Amino acid sequence: MMPYQMAFWLCGVLIVLAAAMYLSGKPVLVRYMPFPRELGTVLGLFGLWQVAGQLSVMKVDGAISRGTWIWDTERDLFLPSEHWIQHLFFPAHPTVVKFFNLYYASMHFTCMIIFLIWLFVRHREHYARARTTMAMATAFALAIQLIPVAPPRMIAKAHLVDTALYFHQSVYGPMDANSPDQLSAMPSVHVIWAVLVGWTVWRVSSSKWRWIGPLHTVLTITVVLATANHYWADGIVGVALLLLSAGIQSGVRRGVGRIRTPRVASAEPTEPELARST
Repeated sequence: MMPYQMAFWLCGVLIVLAAAMYLSGKPVLVRYMPFPRELGTVLGLFGLWQVAGQLSVMKVDGAISRGTWIWDTERDLFLPSEHWIQHLFFPAHPTVVKFFNLYYASMHFTCMIIFLIWLFVRHREHYARARTTMAMATAFALAIQLIPVAPPRMIAKAHLVDTALYFHQSVYGPMDANSPDQLSAMPSVHVIWAVLVGWTVWRVSSSKWRWIGPLHTVLTITVVLATANHYWADGIVGVALLLLSAGIQSGVRRGVGRIRTPRVASAEPTEPELARST
């Protein structure tokens, strides 16, 4: 996983590059300026996500107790057990679990970058809405993640296996001060991004390959549960934040549209004015 220092460094380089392309005044450079600008924005969000995990590392005991409370609450609400999901694959299918570990570590950020590039190039009319929804939902998630919550693999009573650590594939390692973002389980940014990708691809694309988007969503949810990195509740809260962000953006767009409409109407000449002009 890319460290936050590198994410911020690349973000700065790309934003400066985008500014230089815009200020150059050359049509070709101005046309392609949004590519480094948008990639820099996503890298900045990725870095902030990791920093939020570092800030939450202060109270490990509180994080464990909050994770335990989530586990108990899920059982009271009769949600499916994360242990049951993990047992479908581990230990009977080690190759599948290793694939899950790799998918968790590498595809979260990679798929979002591919998705945004595809949307910008092929369906630009939908790009701004999707990007803004993603940024807003991620910002809400980062604010919540400042309250540390331990993932289910750290909850003793859950009896779950840290599959990435078990197969020596962990991007975190054992819990210590050098693995800060382990305590940002609630909500799941993995699920937020995967649901946004799946829904948007399925909605805007007419290609026979659009099923890849929802497949990524389902696979990501399965992966975060089977590897014991997230609770069901993490995904549920994440989807709620995504819907909230989409709702806020839609409301703002409608409000701006209503403000602009009277101005456009007032700028149009009336019938008497048209008659006088003829």
